Amino acid sequence: MKIRRIVRIGLLTLLAVEAVAGIAAGGLWWYFHPRVERVDRIVYTHRHGHELTFDWVRPAKPNGLGVAVMVSGGWRSGPDDFHAWMVAPLLRRGYTIFAVSHLSQPQASVMEIVEDVNRGVRFIRHHAKEYGIDRNRIGVTGGSAGGHLSLMLATRGGPGTPDANDPVDRESSAVQAAAVFFPVTDLLNLGHSTENPSDGGPPKSFVEAFGPQSKEPAVWKQIGRDLSPIYHVTAQLPPVLIFHGDADTLVPLEQSERFVARVREAGGTVKLVIRHGQQHGWLTMFWDIRQFADWFDERLRPQLRT
Repeated sequence: MKIRRIVRIGLLTLLAVEAVAGIAAGGLWWYFHPRVERVDRIVYTHRHGHELTFDWVRPAKPNGLGVAVMVSGGWRSGPDDFHAWMVAPLLRRGYTIFAVSHLSQPQASVMEIVEDVNRGVRFIRHHAKEYGIDRNRIGVTGGSAGGHLSLMLATRGGPGTPDANDPVDRESSAVQAAAVFFPVTDLLNLGHSTENPSDGGPPKSFVEAFGPQSKEPAVWKQIGRDLSPIYHVTAQLPPVLIFHGDADTLVPLEQSERFVARVREAGGTVKLVIRHGQQHGWLTMFWDIRQFADWFDERLRPQLRT
């Protein structure tokens, strides 16, 4: 009898554990699949005969604010690289998402890519009313190359051309807050990166991404400076949140540390969260985006009360 009772208790315990695990798994699936409306492949410009697009993802209960996601890794991009579950914490907080894709390098140079994502933000701002967001409160996010593009917008985004024929190009590409993962901030000082060629040139695996002239040292110094957010920090920089792993060998932590020091020198608002022992990406990154949502809440939503 005792043996049967022990077996029965064991089976009930096992079933209970499996039930809890099932509920937990179901809960996670539910959390990362919020109810949304979306329109994909909205064309914001063309580059070398290709349509460049973004996906517009609107949550069930929008808060009237938008976040542009720079869909980019190694400055390669495509609409299929984005999935709404990646930004579920932002969607659940009410943020309307604009997943901006670009033409991948080397088909487009990084210089052209930066120009195009600026155009993407101008397009979103121009149509803000249609998208149900405040045109003056747009955040930006991304990781690695996407983080670099986000910080290029944060540091260099600004007024359009007042007399442009296309009204989109008259709009500002400025963003009002940024939250990024392990961004490239200084192309001229790659430090301990495995991409450092040790001759002051472009990252080893991405020489072609910066155009043929990047092989000329004098030209590269100008290109690298123009494309490095650290050299364009001013007191007007919008608030920036950075997450970075201290075991990252592709984009070392020092890239973020030196950027943060520069922002603080300029009197800007910046926060660096170090993930100890983590490399270029980690399993809980998508959970960390909850803190991105907190950041945007603090830096974008309070303005709604002014």
